[in-house]
Amino acid sequence: MASLPHSDQPHFLQLYRADPEATRVELNRGLNAPVATIAAKYLYDALGSKLFEAICELPEYYPTRTEGSIFSRHLAEIARSTGRGATFIDLGAGNCAKAEGLFHALQPAQYVPIDISVDFLRDAVERLRQRYPMIRMTGIGMDFSHALELPEAVRREKRLFFYPGSSIGNFSPDEAAGLLGQIRDACGRDGGLLIGVDLVKDKSVLDAAYDDAIGVTAAFNLNMLRHLNTLVDADFDVADWRHRGFFNEDLGRIEMHLEARRSVTVHWRGGMRHFGQGERIHTENSYKYSRHGFLQMLERAGFGAVRTWTDEREWFMVCHARAL
Repeated sequence: MASLPHSDQPHFLQLYRADPEATRVELNRGLNAPVATIAAKYLYDALGSKLFEAICELPEYYPTRTEGSIFSRHLAEIARSTGRGATFIDLGAGNCAKAEGLFHALQPAQYVPIDISVDFLRDAVERLRQRYPMIRMTGIGMDFSHALELPEAVRREKRLFFYPGSSIGNFSPDEAAGLLGQIRDACGRDGGLLIGVDLVKDKSVLDAAYDDAIGVTAAFNLNMLRHLNTLVDADFDVADWRHRGFFNEDLGRIEMHLEARRSVTVHWRGGMRHFGQGERIHTENSYKYSRHGFLQMLERAGFGAVRTWTDEREWFMVCHARAL
């Protein structure tokens, strides 16, 4: 089907709408698992999104700063590799700041930010539309972790998916491979992927990045409990819990948990559980990759002609890969 005229293009499409019953079933299943687990997407309500913005400013949290330095130093090369005039699809866009920093070099024909935090994204898109009226923008409120199905308002020509911040690490290696395969399928014949990947490094650096000295990451993790209270009428008391974040060297991943400070019984709509002192709820993983290992994953997903850029310490890597 032909694209809509520019003036008729929707500026925001809300494809994600919370299903209270499905949410309750999902959370009930996770909270009652032998090791209680809550999907990391529940970290990102409006407050959680703002807290993550603050995390990115912390001295301990090197990924945002290091990735930014790679783009600053190599932006001209990256732009030559990706080309200009792409349909620039920003996965997990948040406040859209990372993509905005590339607009001048990449000159996208259309910018498509996607995020599950609908209100947060809507505000960011409106701000960008005022600042860059020459770029067609279509924000999409969507949970792409389940299925990456783009609406007709997204141009098919020269799709460039942008997935910065090593967010791919929030998925297990099998899940990450599946998502990369979905991105490859959505690229079309002339598309590609621009992605940031956090590399394995010293455990002390990783531990500090996910358990900062002033406790912003702790507040971010604990805020999930307030979010659950709203979603399923739970009665979590944040004071009963503490944040734990550390690098699991055997599994090659950061783990974040919420640990009970004391024995506590929690109720929610349709369920309850007793947590003993020291018992944990697993809230997030962030897998770290070797350069070789991640390039192999890209190849298996159907990408090739990969170019990579790293910082001087080789803590972080940016890749541009073409869909084969």
